[in-house]
Amino acid sequence: MGTFLMIIVMAVFVNNFVVVQFLGICPFLGLSKRTSDALGMGIAVTLVMAITCLITYPIYNYILVPLGLEFLEIIVFIFVIASLVQMLEKAIKKLSPGLYKAMGIYLPLITTNCAVLGVAEMVIDPSQMAGVLGSATMNVGYSVLYGVFAGLGFTVAIVLLSGLREKVDYLDTAKTMKGFPVTMVTACFIAMAFYVFNLISL
Repeated sequence: MGTFLMIIVMAVFVNNFVVVQFLGICPFLGLSKRTSDALGMGIAVTLVMAITCLITYPIYNYILVPLGLEFLEIIVFIFVIASLVQMLEKAIKKLSPGLYKAMGIYLPLITTNCAVLGVAEMVIDPSQMAGVLGSATMNVGYSVLYGVFAGLGFTVAIVLLSGLREKVDYLDTAKTMKGFPVTMVTACFIAMAFYVFNLISL
């Protein structure tokens, strides 16, 4: 139970990929104008992260490592991520055309979203996961669990930013700060809030 809670806290707050590690900034800033679009993107990224960890962890540990092909990990991981995104894109296009249209270029960009590749790389690195798992041993279950909550951390961050952006739109903002500048300031405040969890964990 302790390991489970540690994975949740570390993945969602302490090691949040977008506002702590600054991975996946492109969709974070580009698709956070409306909360509904941000939530859709967050769910899509969470799904891709979870399935990516489910597939890449065993591929790395049971195929690449025994064959001495660890140097191919990034190529293999990107191939897996790209395949998952293609399937997800077709599913969203059929089930939710409105969300598909809103996501636009950002949906296929999940393929190159470094947060997705980052979580796949992180769960296979014992040195990075040691602080998360403690005495527990890394396995496929923990890797998928970390992928799910890393995706939820991304979702929390992008939904928070979208909600704040919707509120900021009603403010009497200086002309020079409207649009992207005030979005960056808002994102900085969110990053500072999440950094508090990092300080607490030290």
